Amino acid sequence: MSAYNLLGAINSLFIFISVLGVYSQLRKIWGRKRTLKAGDATAILSLNQFAISFLAYFSFFVYGYSLTPVNHYLLWPRLAAAVLVVVILYEIFRDRRSRLARFCFGMAMISLVLGIAGFIGLDSIGPRTKLVSTILIVAITLLLAQGYAHQILLIIRSGSTGAVDIRMSQFILMMDISTITFACSMGVADGWPLSLLACVSGITKLIIMYLFYWVRVSPRALARREALTG
Repeated sequence: MSAYNLLGAINSLFIFISVLGVYSQLRKIWGRKRTLKAGDATAILSLNQFAISFLAYFSFFVYGYSLTPVNHYLLWPRLAAAVLVVVILYEIFRDRRSRLARFCFGMAMISLVLGIAGFIGLDSIGPRTKLVSTILIVAITLLLAQGYAHQILLIIRSGSTGAVDIRMSQFILMMDISTITFACSMGVADGWPLSLLACVSGITKLIIMYLFYWVRVSPRALARREALTG
């Protein structure tokens, strides 16, 4: 087995582990829905962050089938993750009933359907698809940094992690480290978009994981929680 196939298989494994992390977040939302009133089940969760996370998974799904040959290590795990994030966006919409939440869920659903249709019609994909998907990945990397910064600020301002699930951050961090390694085996020309996004994602996950510790030990975090609860 070549280094590319070995690292690709390992990366796929870690991506599926990250999918378990996303599912863990979804289960936490479902659990909170059973005990909390409407609007509280998804408290502190950043709609911004999850919308951008969907775009990140989705862009690599498209990038995977725009390569020649198709990169199945990128394709299928990202599709599974994108589907789960769409379900989370749906739950946020159901919980908050805001126009923005409805727009984000609708945007994700339409994008997913069009992306799958593009894969089914693979023979009709033009040579510019890779360039377009690469530009999309760079743009999404910037948006991802902004989205996770928003989630980080929500935690800091409230002094609470709310509905945020630490296992999702832990599993995605493992995926990011594996993705960087796999990207190196792909070569600079094909692998640099993966490395860029994975580095940004990994740094933000480390910060969020630290904030789980911060909210437990910081007097400032306690004061902010007490101020919000009255």
